[in-house]
Amino acid sequence: MAITKKLKGVSRLMATAYKWQFAPRFRRNAFGWKSSTPILRIKEALTEIKTVAKKEPVLAAEGAVLFLEKLAPAIEQVDSSSGGIGSAVNRAIETLVPIIAKADAARPVREKWLDRLWDALQEDNMPYLEYLGEFWGELCATPELASKWAEYLSPTLTTMWDHCARSGEYGYFKGTDVCLSALYAAGRHDELLTLIDKSEYRHKSWHNRVWGAKALAKMGRRAEAIHYAEDSKGMNAPLTAIAAFCEGVLLESELADEAYARYAVAATYATTNLATFKAIVKKYPGKPRETILRDLVASQPGQEGKWFAAAKDAGFFELAIELANRSPADPRTLIRASRDFAVERPEFALAAGMTALRGIANGWGYDITGIDVLDAHAAVMAAAGAAGVDETVVRADVRELITASGTGGEFVLKFLARQLVE
Repeated sequence: MAITKKLKGVSRLMATAYKWQFAPRFRRNAFGWKSSTPILRIKEALTEIKTVAKKEPVLAAEGAVLFLEKLAPAIEQVDSSSGGIGSAVNRAIETLVPIIAKADAARPVREKWLDRLWDALQEDNMPYLEYLGEFWGELCATPELASKWAEYLSPTLTTMWDHCARSGEYGYFKGTDVCLSALYAAGRHDELLTLIDKSEYRHKSWHNRVWGAKALAKMGRRAEAIHYAEDSKGMNAPLTAIAAFCEGVLLESELADEAYARYAVAATYATTNLATFKAIVKKYPGKPRETILRDLVASQPGQEGKWFAAAKDAGFFELAIELANRSPADPRTLIRASRDFAVERPEFALAAGMTALRGIANGWGYDITGIDVLDAHAAVMAAAGAAGVDETVVRADVRELITASGTGGEFVLKFLARQLVE
């Protein structure tokens, strides 16, 4: 997509007037194989660009384009096997796209930005910048400019997919995401759906079909959009992403009850059970929190104990102990809860500590040591004292608990022999 020579250097004027601190740090092959330094430099660059954006949004957008141009060549030699550098690049793209998209730049400047980003995408062989293509329609800022890019790219994509359908071969085009995103942003929804149909010469791919589903929803054909998304399921399909799309369509249609019943659990995934619970609570403020928690627990039979922390943090203390006694819970999590609530909720703390001791005796947890046993016992005794329970009774209960356990009871008794003396 070349523009006229007269406009060739328009957007670079700002770059020469402002010296970006990140620019010299992102030379080609500037980094070795370790990812820690480039990840730090990426964070520093984002901070610099965001700071400038507060006062000079167009200048910040120019800086964002410059950074994305320089990024892939600079990190080409970095070891990406851990996924750390790739995640850092994706976060950078998510941060910079709104800065570029929202900048009130003249059309010739924005066209030049897009030309430069397109060149960066073509020259990126890893590819680190591939994710940027999914935001192309947003970067275009107007339907007219998005349509211009769609007209430029759709013939190539159409030809490739037609050839693949005839030959049975696999084809790849770096402009696929750019084209689909541009068609969507341009409002050319029927054309987009027709084009995606051509991609299914081997199998249905949600990566492409998500744009068709979004187009149907945008046209108000929401039931069709959900059916289209559901029909995208198959081997290696991202089921969570598909469920999240369907859930979003129903929520936008103010059908929260149906969205919750059909998709809430399947659509929500976080790094911890507690985070997952909080995410669903946030999406469904009208739904009782205990109902949400119990539905989540039911979705993972045999793993009830892993929901102890979520129940405890939500204030469902009886449920928390119930879950911890139904299947293994992390003893250290139970010990912390026992220690933290010894004064505020001594009965709960006592139950949590006893469950921790029982769990250790039954082999729960990883790399459990004698220190953990002593910590659990100390927490139990502190909670018992706060609850006004006779220590003699508690020691007897602990001995009975250990005796009733398997071979792990000997491990616990080894460290508590002195504490359990009357």
